[in-house]
This record gives sequence, C-alpha cells and structure tokens, in this order.
Amino acid sequence: MSGVNKVILVGRLGADPEVKAIGSGSTVARLNLATSESWVKDGQRQERTEWHRVTVWGKLAEICGKHLSKGRQVYVEGKLQTRSWEDQQGQKRYTTEIVASTVQFLGSAGAESGQGRSNSGGGNDDYGFQDFGPEPSFDSNDEIPF
Repeated sequence: MSGVNKVILVGRLGADPEVKAIGSGSTVARLNLATSESWVKDGQRQERTEWHRVTVWGKLAEICGKHLSKGRQVYVEGKLQTRSWEDQQGQKRYTTEIVASTVQFLGSAGAESGQGRSNSGGGNDDYGFQDFGPEPSFDSNDEIPF
C-alpha cells in the first residue's frame, strides 16, 4: 500500500509572490504563507503563527503572480517535498516546502475584492483559472429545490 502526501492550508500571504521565469521556459512562484492558531490558557488568549514555503509552477504560478499580493488569504492544496543543495561553503542544505497543485484565492487584501480559483489540474476553463464573481445573496425564506 502506498502512502499519502497531501497538504491543505488556508492562510495569508506574508509578502507578494516571487515570480521567476527559469531556463526551461517554465515559471515558478514562491509564496510565504502564514497560518495561525489560537487558544485560551489561564484566561489569556494565546496565538501561534506558522510560516510555510509554497512553490507554484507553470501557468498557475503566472496567475498567482498577477492576482495575489501581501495579506491576501488563500487556500493551498499540494504535497510536501524536500530538496537539497550545496551552499557556498560546500555544506549540504535541505529545505522542505509545499508544491502546490491548487491555489484558491479567498477574501481580499486592502482594496482588492472578488474571488478566484486556480487549479493546475487543467479542466475546461482557461488555464485552470475561473473568476466566480461575488457570492450570490441568500434569502432563508426561499424554498430549497431539493
């Protein structure tokens, strides 16, 4: 039986995405994503923030670079991946990051508004990007058709 390597995060960007075109013609974006949890201990509210490195590839990276900015809330789905390299002193270094397969734009930051979704899995939409527009209003007195 094979294992499962799946990460799901909802958090806010700590900086604008870093987008780069690399030699093979691909685009890569790096996101710094903050997730927070809070609890009450001895009557005092406590909070802890974790920072996550997220790597996004291809057209999805271009879309993230165009539409995301510091403070924007996002939903990220992907997998954990560890890579290694040698630093300038010849020491082997390691980093673990999330390689995103789906990035969904949530909420807004500053004056931005609207909602979008990007999914590198392809589909019928234009490069996996859909603009769903504003959320429809809901009247609790309406009949539900099911």
